[in-house]
Amino acid sequence: MKPFAYHQPDQIPDAAKLLTSIEDSKLVAGGMTLIPTLKQRLANPAALIDLSKLPGLKGISDGAAITIGAMTPHAEVAASKLVQAKIPALAALASMIGDPAVRSRGTIGGSVANNDPAADYPASVLGLGATIVTSAREILADKFFLGLFETALQSGEIITAIRFPLPLKAGYAKFKAPASRYALVGVFVAKFADGVRVAVTGAGPGVFRVPPMEQALSQNFDPSAIAAIKIDTDGLTSDIHAEADYRAHLVTVMAKRAVDAALG
Repeated sequence: MKPFAYHQPDQIPDAAKLLTSIEDSKLVAGGMTLIPTLKQRLANPAALIDLSKLPGLKGISDGAAITIGAMTPHAEVAASKLVQAKIPALAALASMIGDPAVRSRGTIGGSVANNDPAADYPASVLGLGATIVTSAREILADKFFLGLFETALQSGEIITAIRFPLPLKAGYAKFKAPASRYALVGVFVAKFADGVRVAVTGAGPGVFRVPPMEQALSQNFDPSAIAAIKIDTDGLTSDIHAEADYRAHLVTVMAKRAVDAALG
């Protein structure tokens, strides 16, 4: 690991200023991805800007939507009685992330900002049509995830919270890699009064929606409605863990399981 400067600001504007003024600087939240990357020398930032002392970035609040602070760890989301009552699928998803150590340290904001193609949270953010609140603006989920580790965040912009609309029903299912517990394929399904959203993680270079499944489930919210839907392998990931055609098959299987979970 190469030397780097370390900053721990106590105000969001100060953190944003450091991020824009120091070339090749990086934010660190839980550090579950960044620290291993540094150890492997796959990243060599000039400075780390620690968000742990910033006020107001942790916690879960109720209202017309569930708002979760960016520095809230996965374990807190999983254990939240509020989340379990209002969006149980989101609490269940959080409980499936990594292992106890990762869930205790990793944060929802860090996961969403990193946008790992096999991470769980992007599926819930896109599947629920959440809003990403930053230090500068609000970004709809459909416009936030741009591709492999790429988001709509601009220079100096810091996620402060994520606001989740309350669905009528929702479910999440994933087929996980046994060692990392990342999703080979994970599918989040959410039913709202105006239709259904289906978001897939792990299958391609980034999280994506499946309109044919959304249309079918909007007509009949039952696993049988999507059983015959085939996913095109074009653009899906093939790697040492699974070929694209297997991932395509898993999308339908996991989507059916997610609907089952939503139906209870």
